[in-house]
Amino acid sequence: MPTKIGLISDVHSSPGPLAQALDIFAREEVDDIICAGDIAGYYKTVLPTTELLAQSGCKAVLGNHDQSYLAQPARNDELSARAYLQQLPLTIELEIEQKKVLVVHANPPAEQHGGIKLLDQQGAVIEERRQDWIVRLSEVDCDVLIVGHTHQVYALPLGNVFVVNPGSSVFNHSCMILSLPDLNVQRFALGGHDLVECWNFGMLASAGSIPF
Repeated sequence: MPTKIGLISDVHSSPGPLAQALDIFAREEVDDIICAGDIAGYYKTVLPTTELLAQSGCKAVLGNHDQSYLAQPARNDELSARAYLQQLPLTIELEIEQKKVLVVHANPPAEQHGGIKLLDQQGAVIEERRQDWIVRLSEVDCDVLIVGHTHQVYALPLGNVFVVNPGSSVFNHSCMILSLPDLNVQRFALGGHDLVECWNFGMLASAGSIPF
């Protein structure tokens, strides 16, 4: 039987879509859950968000918004959220079904900004960027690379590395299930929304409201 991994990223203090993703993972009976960072940021509900992640047993890495949150003065009502974020690593390395899996928020080796931006606004792969990242990832020692940060949803080989970005659960309305060793990927839309392949803040401004 393949090993099924639930993937989320860029949760941004939004427990609603996170809870929906976790319900999907429970229904699909995943073996593990991974979050590619940015648990905090934008909204004020970081505590229930971290509580959900802790209860789920999710493996998570630290994102740039998490680091920014930790740099702010501590609030007494959020001490447990801070404690959760403080113990997160910058990267996670796993071996699953004889596949080396690397998790990092933006891009290797442990970058928090930049990220692997591959898609245009319509969700199509930009070939020049794809070729550039094939070269840049050629010396990365992993079979599967799980990233977030860019709010882009994709799963494709870049040279010898299969790169997966589940997108933001709150902005892309997305989560994924990755099966190993076969590299099968299922995409799921959250909150009754259509899954948005590529999301940016101009879309938020034009919508005139927050997604959740």
